[in-house]
Amino acid sequence: MGITERKEREKELRRQAIVDAAEQVFFSKGMENATMDEVAEVAELSKGTLYLYFNNKNELLHAIVGRGLKLLYHRFVEAVAREAKGIDKIKALGRAYFEFFKEDPDHYAAMLHQESYDVDPETLRSNPNFALCTELGNKLFGLMQDAVKSGIKDGSIRRDLDPVKLSLVLWGHSAGVLHLMKSKKLLVEKMFGLDPEELVEYSHDLIRSYLVK
Repeated sequence: MGITERKEREKELRRQAIVDAAEQVFFSKGMENATMDEVAEVAELSKGTLYLYFNNKNELLHAIVGRGLKLLYHRFVEAVAREAKGIDKIKALGRAYFEFFKEDPDHYAAMLHQESYDVDPETLRSNPNFALCTELGNKLFGLMQDAVKSGIKDGSIRRDLDPVKLSLVLWGHSAGVLHLMKSKKLLVEKMFGLDPEELVEYSHDLIRSYLVK
């Protein structure tokens, strides 16, 4: 390994260590309350060194979200690979999203925070981590579209449905149910006497009843 390659490797290792520290701070303090000073302290770096890698807290947030999206993407790839028919791929994607929500709530919360915060993408073009999040988001949506197109082709999904519109609605439906589980969990359980798993399964069955002939 040459000097330049070694330096780049060391730089990337330090960058990942900073993101590790940021996750520790962001996940324990909350996205709004975490500070760059706290990240620098946990990472055992000077604030000046921290700013050599990340210009602000928003860049760190997108680096964290990028990690979460990568994990979700791998889950999605594995989910669709297990099923043959498009209709079953869609349900597998919904289940994978729910499992990610349950098993990795911190990354899910970071992703949710980013979605509500990124109101103007034009202001984020200088953030390389934002570009990564956009790329991964497009890949995730691409898997959903592929599942829909596969179902239309194999006849397991109605042929009169528009693949792009349907994919967007399915994504919004899943995100909405998970948001309900996050923000109104006690209401769903205590007032309506429903188990979150039961409600998620019901939502999948409802989608399936609409998609099939």
